[in-house]
Amino acid sequence: MSRFTERLDSKKYILRYGFGFIETAIVVVMFAKVWYDFVVVHNQTSHLTGLGNLGMAFGTYLIIVMYFMKRLGGYTIGVNRKMVILAAQVSALFCADFVEIFVSMAITGQFRFGFMLFKLYAQLWLVQSLVTAVLSYFMVDIYRKVIPPLTLLEIYGSHRNNLPEKLNELVYKYKVEKSVSCDLPMEELISEMEQCDAVLLNDLPSKDKNRLLKKCFEMDKRVYITPKLSDIMVKNSEDLNLVDTPIYLFRNSGIPRWKLAVKRLFDIVSSSLVLVILSPLFAVIAFLIHHEDGGPVFFRQERVTQNGRRFMILKFRSMIVDAEKDGRPHPAGEEDPRITKIGKFIRKTRIDEFPQLVNIIKGDMSVVGPRPERWEHVEKYTQDIPEFKLRLKAKAGLTGLAQVYGKYNTSALDKLKMDLMYIESFSLFMDVQILFETVRVLFQGESTEGFTEEATNIMHDYEGI
Repeated sequence: MSRFTERLDSKKYILRYGFGFIETAIVVVMFAKVWYDFVVVHNQTSHLTGLGNLGMAFGTYLIIVMYFMKRLGGYTIGVNRKMVILAAQVSALFCADFVEIFVSMAITGQFRFGFMLFKLYAQLWLVQSLVTAVLSYFMVDIYRKVIPPLTLLEIYGSHRNNLPEKLNELVYKYKVEKSVSCDLPMEELISEMEQCDAVLLNDLPSKDKNRLLKKCFEMDKRVYITPKLSDIMVKNSEDLNLVDTPIYLFRNSGIPRWKLAVKRLFDIVSSSLVLVILSPLFAVIAFLIHHEDGGPVFFRQERVTQNGRRFMILKFRSMIVDAEKDGRPHPAGEEDPRITKIGKFIRKTRIDEFPQLVNIIKGDMSVVGPRPERWEHVEKYTQDIPEFKLRLKAKAGLTGLAQVYGKYNTSALDKLKMDLMYIESFSLFMDVQILFETVRVLFQGESTEGFTEEATNIMHDYEGI
C-alpha cells in the first residue's frame, strides 16, 4: 500500500469517526436535556438529579446509541449513500429510544411512567432524526469534497459490461482510470495494479478471480469484485472451528418462522395505514384514469410469488385498454404510445404500483421482496439462468433491493444477485432501509426507465454457481 493511500485512509477514518462523535454527542445531549427535565418534574426524591446518577443514565444511553448506530450502519458516512445512512440512523435512534423507555422505568422504579415516557421519547426520536438527517446531509458533502475519488484499475474477463461507466457516474467516490484483460501476463497486471488505489475484478472466471485476489492480498491492494451467486451464499455462512480444518456451514433453512411472523405483521400494519392515509389521493387517481378514456381503473395481471405460486397482481391502469390484446407480453418503453396521459404520471411516480397494497394484505405479496415477475419471464429467465428460481424462496415484494438499486432494464442476472442478497441477509432493519431508499427512487426518473424486448434477453454465456 502506497504512502498516499495510507494517508488517504487515515484522513477518511478521522473524518468518519469525527462526524460520528459529533452526531452521537448531539443526540446524547438532546436525551440528557429531556431526561433531566423529566426527573426534576416527576421524581419524588432528589437522588436521580445527583451527578453520579445522571452520569450513569447518560452513559447508559450513550452505550445504547453507539451499539445500535454501529450495528445498523449509522456511522458509515462516506461509505454508503445518503438515504442508506439516514435510514440506518433513524432506525438506530428508534431502537435506542425504545429500549430507553424500559431503562428509564427501571431507573425511576416507577412503571406507571411508561406511557408518558413513550410519548416523550417518541417526540425525542422525531427531533433527533430530523437533526441527524440535516447533519448527515452536510457531513456527506464535506466528506466528498475533502476525500478525492479512488482510482480504479478494471480487470475484465471474456465478457465486457458497463460497470466502469456506472462507477464513473459516482464521481465523488470512484474513477476507473484504466481497463485491462485478465489474460495479460501477471507481471504486466502487477505493474498496472501498482498505479491505482484499488482493483476492480469485473466478472472474471473463478480461476482468474482467485488468482488475482491472492495477488491483491499479497500486495495489500484494495479490491472490488462482482460476486458470483455462490459468493453471495458464502457471505452469510457460519464459521465452524470443530477440527483443524476451517469449515463453513450453510444452513439453507430460509428465513426463520418468527422473523416471517414479524415481517407479516409489519406488512399488514404498514399497508393498512398507507391505504387509509392515501385513500383520498387514490380516489383522485381513479377518477382521472376512468375520465380519460372511460376504461376500467384497475389492471390485473398474473404474476409469480413465493414457491412459484401464481396470483393476480392489482395496479392502476396506465395503458390503453387491451394493450396486449394479442395475448403476448410487450414490455413498455419510455415513449410507448400505449401509455395514457395519466399513465405517464402514475408510472413515473410509481403511483400505479400502490394498489398492490391490497395484494400485500391478502398475503400474495410482502412490502419488501423480489419483484413479482410474469410467468412468461420466469420461464425464459430460468431457461437461461437455472438459478433464477432461487429467488422464489421469498414472497414477492412491492419494493426490494433490485427495485431500488436497479432499473426496469437491469439484467435478470443482476436482479437475481440482488434478490439473493436480500433473501440471505434478511432483517426487519434491512426492510426499513429499503423503504427509505424507495422514497429516494420515487424522485429519480432513471429507475423508472422502460425496457425494450431486447433488454429482457439474458447473456446466456455466463459462469453459474
